[in-house]
Amino acid sequence: MKGQEYTYSTILDLVMFLDLSGNKLSGSIPVELMALQALQSLNISKNQLTGVIPKNIGDMKFLESFDVSSNHLSGELPMSLSSLTFLSSFNVSFNNLTGRIPSSTQLQSFNESSFFGNKLCGVPLTQICGEIEHHKDQQEGDTSHGVDFGLIISILLGFFVGFWSIVIPLNVGTIWILLSKLRYMLGC
Repeated sequence: MKGQEYTYSTILDLVMFLDLSGNKLSGSIPVELMALQALQSLNISKNQLTGVIPKNIGDMKFLESFDVSSNHLSGELPMSLSSLTFLSSFNVSFNNLTGRIPSSTQLQSFNESSFFGNKLCGVPLTQICGEIEHHKDQQEGDTSHGVDFGLIISILLGFFVGFWSIVIPLNVGTIWILLSKLRYMLGC
């Protein structure tokens, strides 16, 4: 009925599929969704969701399909994702997610396209963790392509000055000794 609000507290445990994709939803993912223990498919893609993926997503033990692609989610993928053992479809592409993909046989079995459009690293991506900071430095104006010419010049200059500051006094001292011996021998 129009204008009335109903509370469904007894049948929520029976919800198995939830598709709210493409509805221009905004705000964060409600943590209350994680209470849907029987949920097998969750699709909230193509919305305007922000915030992080709830840390207790791993509580949804029967989840087979998870799609939050094309939103504005940020932060890291929760470690609890690695406990989802029934996942056969997974898509977090085109968000603002960062960090390492949690290790599990399920997450590593998905295609790279499931993770595109984020700053994630680790298997199955070709981006190895630890290289992200290096690429970030290069993008922020580091045009040396990984070679630090200032460091190389400093090392060479230090070697040059240090080497000659030892060698020249030794040679000068040896020359003075030879000259004094020569003078002694000549009787000057």
